[in-house]
Amino acid sequence: MLKERETFDVEEMLARAKKPAKDAMALHPFYRGKIETALKCCVRDFNDFAIWYTPGVAAPCRDIEANPDKVYDHTNKWNTVAVISDGTRVLGLGNIGPKAAMPVMEGKVLLYKYLGGVDGFPLCLDTTDPNKFIDTVLALQPSLGGVNLEDIAQPKCFRILETLRKEAEIPVWHDDQQGTATVILAGLMNALRVVGKKKEEVRVVFIGSGASNVACSRLAFAWGIDPAKTTLVDSKGILGKHREDLYIRRHEYVDKWRLCTITNQEGRMGGIDKALKGADVVIALATPGPGIILPEWIKQMAKDPIIFACANPVPEIWPWEAKEAGAAIVATGRSDFANQVNNSLGFPGIFRGTLDVRATTITDEMCFAAAQALANQVGDKLGPDHILPTMDDWTVFAYEAAAVGQKAVEQGVARIKMSYNDLFENATRMIQRSHDITQLKMEREFIAQCPVD
Repeated sequence: MLKERETFDVEEMLARAKKPAKDAMALHPFYRGKIETALKCCVRDFNDFAIWYTPGVAAPCRDIEANPDKVYDHTNKWNTVAVISDGTRVLGLGNIGPKAAMPVMEGKVLLYKYLGGVDGFPLCLDTTDPNKFIDTVLALQPSLGGVNLEDIAQPKCFRILETLRKEAEIPVWHDDQQGTATVILAGLMNALRVVGKKKEEVRVVFIGSGASNVACSRLAFAWGIDPAKTTLVDSKGILGKHREDLYIRRHEYVDKWRLCTITNQEGRMGGIDKALKGADVVIALATPGPGIILPEWIKQMAKDPIIFACANPVPEIWPWEAKEAGAAIVATGRSDFANQVNNSLGFPGIFRGTLDVRATTITDEMCFAAAQALANQVGDKLGPDHILPTMDDWTVFAYEAAAVGQKAVEQGVARIKMSYNDLFENATRMIQRSHDITQLKMEREFIAQCPVD
């Protein structure tokens, strides 16, 4: 299935890579934000206000007071997710603060609505204290069907997620951990199929050992990747039992030290170049590039290497550089290159299924179900430049929703039981509705025409 090496017009590729940022600077101030509140009920005349507000609204309030679960019937709680961040680790931009994080959180809400039919709103908290963060999220629960944690620095992101998953009565997930890991696992499943390598035999290098790659490694190991054949690299070098700096802080960096003890059986030391020698796969979620991974290092990898260069907004190596160095498959987190491996392919469908069965949590098994559903939808299009569906293949989100909802029912974490077919049909209907509403608003110019091609 592998094809001959391609040739690239580097200047053209660089110009294309820079265009989204240029367009974003024109369009964000033009629209003054990407989301707004819209009505979903009829307003036939002003008499309807007596139904939707006082005095009529008192009746559903009393119904909920008598039976709190009725809040899911009388309000939009059942379909509402808050995207919550403190802005301490945004999109590879680092600690830029809660105000600067708002465009990212709004973008996330846009994807939730358009790709999953899920209503959401961004909440950027002006605190870096994990205890205040946790308390705020718990206090918001009555209004929410679920919580998407986003762009929170480690190690506190692990503690925040773990605490909220234990204490919250609604599903809480950290997309930089579970979402990224789910989609990358789906991409890895299909990439190995393309190059004809077995998961038990491949040697994988994770570049970056933050929240994303800690979660990626956990799901990959559970899927069947051998930890002993795996190497992780952080800003100070290869992880292993030799890392005294992490041993000293093992109670703070619990996950990183655990990875030091179960990976790197060979006892390698050094940087990325040493880690990549003879490797089959590299999964990079590190510092934005280019120049983090060098072409000469890829040339030292095993035959038909797989490169996931997923840093945002710029990958650790440009795709054409990786391919010219011998990479069989190159994936990035960007939609303007082939093989986008980005959590945007996961969270809209995963939360659609989670909300539809009113799941109390999102388990790793639900993530596996989503990854397999995502990988399966490539079908006969599978190839070196198409290891996953694109966001244009929007039915994949309905398949993910059905798989996730069904798994939640099987595991006993769903408050509502629905069949696979009912979950799929409901997700398809809600996603199609979001598309149709957006298209109609564009046609009627309730959404202004885009001034940038």
